[in-house]
Amino acid sequence: MDITFKCPACEQELEVDASGAGSEIECPSCGTPIIIPAPPAEAAAPTPETVLNPIATSAAAKEEKHFKVPTGKAPVQALIKKASRPLEFAAQESDRVLRIKTIRRSECLEFGKDKFDETVTEILQKIGEKHILGLYPVSYSHIDPTSQKLVEDYGLIIYFRG
Repeated sequence: MDITFKCPACEQELEVDASGAGSEIECPSCGTPIIIPAPPAEAAAPTPETVLNPIATSAAAKEEKHFKVPTGKAPVQALIKKASRPLEFAAQESDRVLRIKTIRRSECLEFGKDKFDETVTEILQKIGEKHILGLYPVSYSHIDPTSQKLVEDYGLIIYFRG
C-alpha cells in the first residue's frame, strides 16, 4: 500500500510505500527534508477502487516521474502576434500617434439598408471627440464587379490621435 502526501515546502505530490512511514527523505523537487507521514487509518484496508482497478497497484502507476522544463540559450521568439488594440483603447493612450480611419458607404450596406450614419457615429464615439483632428468627406467611383457598371459612392476619412 502506498502513502500519498505533499511536500510542505513546494506542494509537490509524493507517493511512498507504506513501509517507509516515519522515515526521513528529501523532496525530489526542492530538496527539503520530509518525514513520511503514517498512512491514514481508513487507507489500511483495501478500497473498492484498488480492488476493482488493478492498474492503480501496477508497477507503471508507481513509476516515479521527474519532469524538467527545457531551457534554451537563444532569445524567446514570439509565435503568436499581439492583436491590434481596439479604437476605444488606442484613443485613450497617453503616447498618441496619428491615425486614420476610412469608412466607405458601400461597406455599410446590410440587406439593402444603409447603416453609414450608425457606423460613423459608433466609430466617432469610440475615438472620442477630443482625439479627432479632422473629418473629411470623400466621393469616389469604382466599377461594380457584378454589373460591370461605373458606380458613384461616398465615404468619410477620420484623422485622430490614438
